Amino acid sequence: METVSAQVDHAAHHLVRAAVSAPSIHNTQPWLFVGRDTDLDVYADPTRRLLLTDPDGREQLISGGAALFNVRVAMRHLGFQPVVQLLPTPWNPAHLARVAWGPYARPSTGENLMYRALWQRHTHRGPFQQSPLPQPLIGELREHARAEGAALYAVESRVARRQLAELVRSAEAVHRNDPGHIAELVHWTRAARDRRPDGVPLDVCVRPPDRTGLVGRDFLGLTRALPDVPEVWPPETGLTLVLTTRHDTREDWLHAGQALQRVLLHATTRWSVAAFHTQPLEVPWLRAQVRTTLTRGEFPQMILRLGHAPRSRPTPRRGPDTVLSAE
Repeated sequence: METVSAQVDHAAHHLVRAAVSAPSIHNTQPWLFVGRDTDLDVYADPTRRLLLTDPDGREQLISGGAALFNVRVAMRHLGFQPVVQLLPTPWNPAHLARVAWGPYARPSTGENLMYRALWQRHTHRGPFQQSPLPQPLIGELREHARAEGAALYAVESRVARRQLAELVRSAEAVHRNDPGHIAELVHWTRAARDRRPDGVPLDVCVRPPDRTGLVGRDFLGLTRALPDVPEVWPPETGLTLVLTTRHDTREDWLHAGQALQRVLLHATTRWSVAAFHTQPLEVPWLRAQVRTTLTRGEFPQMILRLGHAPRSRPTPRRGPDTVLSAE
């Protein structure tokens, strides 16, 4: 018969195995976990923060929020209600959340579908297939974002698309011409056969980054030149969305991460994948322009595209044993 501590270890391992499937910028996986018999703590790993791309740690907390949502989904899969406390230790900014085991409640069909989607979701890089997403999906995604304290804006008008495309292009130009940003990107780029369990392998970047309405990060380092903003929005761009919050505190960033992951998992249950374009949100003056021109004064936290694409190789993940410890 298993001991109580062994059962606790299995439960924490189950939660963390789900958590580490969350997305993170450059696949840095900037999180750590501490498991006990009554709860699981989620921490930011300061050694994995991108000091140039993410100097205030906003994107790291969004990644932590996404991992936290996965913990909640995995706990619901086991039939328990998660009890979440955000930023529980004011003197320790790395302590992002504590998730306690609440009462038993049978998971819903939607929650079980999200749990399955944890292992199917992956980030896409490059153009999508031209088949459009079903129109009801947009409303469903907005509801899921709203349930986590965020809002989701679809960028659909010609004017808004051009504005966003110009902002993304401007930010990517800043990054491609800055040696510090290039070095940071190279540090987290892996050779196709590299066995390291983090970073972005080159064989997931086989599609040119500049063939959609929004230019992408140049992981391949092929060129610093950028194309002009297209006059006609390429259909391979897919549905362009901006995730926002009303305020811009650390707690809002965690809510944004949970909303992002909830949106991504629901989209996955509808056979859709996402590509990210956070470059203008990493340049303060361009982020301010996104806020004033596109999001009605709300704070933009994530820019993404959704669409259909052939299944490609997911990025690697560190195993639970490398990020989970006991107190």
